[in-house]
Amino acid sequence: MNSNTIASRRLNYRDIDTGTTGQLVVEIYEPYLLQEGMVDFKFSLGTAGCSIRIKGIGTEYYNHETYGVDTLQALQLASNVESILKRISKKYELFFEDGEPYFE
Repeated sequence: MNSNTIASRRLNYRDIDTGTTGQLVVEIYEPYLLQEGMVDFKFSLGTAGCSIRIKGIGTEYYNHETYGVDTLQALQLASNVESILKRISKKYELFFEDGEPYFE
């Protein structure tokens, strides 16, 4: 469930196999309270989710949902995007917009 983007990070990339370059954007969306039927697991009242979307590389494969006991925890978990960027870096070299490597 997406609502408003509340945080983002822009990175440049280079496809390791093809050399293709471009820009990707990591977007974190506003946390939301879970409602019955939204997920396939049991949850307590107040449990929340938070969406992470990766735009610019032409795939939804890296998009992710995090869940927490409340909206604060869901947002905290979503803001730790390093594991997603590590997976992306297996196929793409990542750089800050000034050209510095994201991972050294």
